[in-house]
Amino acid sequence: LEPAARGTVKRGDRADGLAYHCIMHERLDISWSRRRLRSAMPLAAALGCAFSAPARADTLRFGRMGDADTVFLPRHGRGHRLSPSGINYRANIDALKRAGVTDLVSVSACGSFREDMPPGHFVLVDQFVDRTHGRASSFFGNGCVAHVSMAHPVSPRLVARIKAAAASEGIACSEGGTYVCMEGPQFSTLAESKLYRAWGMDVIGMTNLTEAKLAREAEICYGVIALSTDYDCWHETHDDVSIEAVLTIIRTNVAMAKNIIRNAVAEITADRSCPCASSRRALSAP
Repeated sequence: LEPAARGTVKRGDRADGLAYHCIMHERLDISWSRRRLRSAMPLAAALGCAFSAPARADTLRFGRMGDADTVFLPRHGRGHRLSPSGINYRANIDALKRAGVTDLVSVSACGSFREDMPPGHFVLVDQFVDRTHGRASSFFGNGCVAHVSMAHPVSPRLVARIKAAAASEGIACSEGGTYVCMEGPQFSTLAESKLYRAWGMDVIGMTNLTEAKLAREAEICYGVIALSTDYDCWHETHDDVSIEAVLTIIRTNVAMAKNIIRNAVAEITADRSCPCASSRRALSAP
């Protein structure tokens, strides 16, 4: 980034479960001026995004946290305009890759299937189960067939930094957990909620696995800070999940999420020793 373009992420861009916080260690090959940053150019126009249709989430916001160049992108768009099924995940990850992003920290609201992960508790997810359908979740396809391993879908290096950042703030979080990624936008039925709990799932959401798959194909290290906002609908002594309850928990805990991200960014180094950075070496079928 040009020195004139550097600054903090805009105050209006909240870490409230709707955002990507991305750390760049590689210098951008795009020259950004302050004027262009303020004009808030669409992703495709700014970066030549190859997956711009049907909808892009929002503009990239460039800034700095300490010594690290950072990028902020609200996955649902400002004002939460895009449903989980309507997000163009490929456009988002493609734009971040083109911007030079190497590490991606996703902040997400989720439902909990465990009493020891109550509303307001942070979970550092490390596994996923896919219950989505019909989403474009790969950059590859007919004509260019490729396969990457998703056995370990998050970066252990990145998760370790996030855990240390939470501990430095005295914020309790659970390391590890399995996230059921449902299609949405409706919440679970009682039967579904009980089934996922019986399967041993830990939390449920609507976005993170699609991002994790694309980040792996793009060789971007991916980590999740999942904020438990409710008990879905399985808990007999708690109300069923509602958007009002979710937003209340998010507003109460947004400051803690920001502190975790701020401290994590300071600890992330350019040494990408995890397998995420070389996931494409053996992805092509013979």
